[in-house]
Amino acid sequence: MEEVPHDCPGADSAQAGRGASCQGCPNQRLCASGAGATPDPAIEEIKEKMKTVKHKILVLSGKGGVGKSTFSAHLAHGLAEDENTQIALLDIDICGPSIPKIMGLEGEQYVEDNLGVMSVGFLLSSPDDAVIWRGPKKNGMIKQFLRDVDWGEVDYLIVDTPPGTSDEHLSVVQYLAAARIDGAVIITTPQEVSLQDVRKEINFCRKVKLPIIGVVENMSGFICPKCKKESQIFPPTTGGAELMCQDLEVPLLGRVPLDPLIGKNCDKGQSFFIDAPDSPATLAYRSIIQRIQEFCDLRQSEEENLINS
Repeated sequence: MEEVPHDCPGADSAQAGRGASCQGCPNQRLCASGAGATPDPAIEEIKEKMKTVKHKILVLSGKGGVGKSTFSAHLAHGLAEDENTQIALLDIDICGPSIPKIMGLEGEQYVEDNLGVMSVGFLLSSPDDAVIWRGPKKNGMIKQFLRDVDWGEVDYLIVDTPPGTSDEHLSVVQYLAAARIDGAVIITTPQEVSLQDVRKEINFCRKVKLPIIGVVENMSGFICPKCKKESQIFPPTTGGAELMCQDLEVPLLGRVPLDPLIGKNCDKGQSFFIDAPDSPATLAYRSIIQRIQEFCDLRQSEEENLINS
């Protein structure tokens, strides 16, 4: 059964389909018409479409500017280094689609033979065009991406989401609920102003029953390329992601230090791993990617054992 907003007024309420929490919900029109909370038929259609997609990972952040899209792109690059693994990267940050630029795509949708990308950025006449849409139209776009794109046989579908806990997040969780999401990777930086919003993100995941793969602390210190000493650009005044993860009982997948080459490579649309294979940031990324793979493999194994038991 699909998840509903935690503050859903209910299908029998006078506010059904009309409340603030109804905006962007797949059942909004049905509830408003008085027909009851009949599931959107797209949910089953997407479930059928996603049978060829083995693992589905959402990348979330509490606020913007913490490197969520950069992480999504490099998670895709890292997984795609295995030529036998098929990767798809879906950008549902509809108002700020940065994935095409980070992946070096101009009108193309394939970075490599085994790495494909879909983004609303491909549908704009110019990268400078503003997308000014209300929730229901964003919801319809996400539905189209999931249902109408020919994903083919894919090992990992990575979904880069906008910051926060808005319509886009609720829509993608609802539409993929029947198709099974492996979990969410949550990106933060060390300072408390970022961690505050991550706590909200973790709360959101728990309310909609979205498994949390773990938290990544991005921009975690700066290692000087000359003297190799580490400096704290964003001091973890309240203990950083590590203490927060301990308090909330979620895994800390790792810390990625600042490296100027990451920003330069994203601007050029290139993989940072190629230019800096021995960078502390590259090593951190690879360790985190391995932990994500292990989580997905374990989850798949547990489900197979449950089916066979």
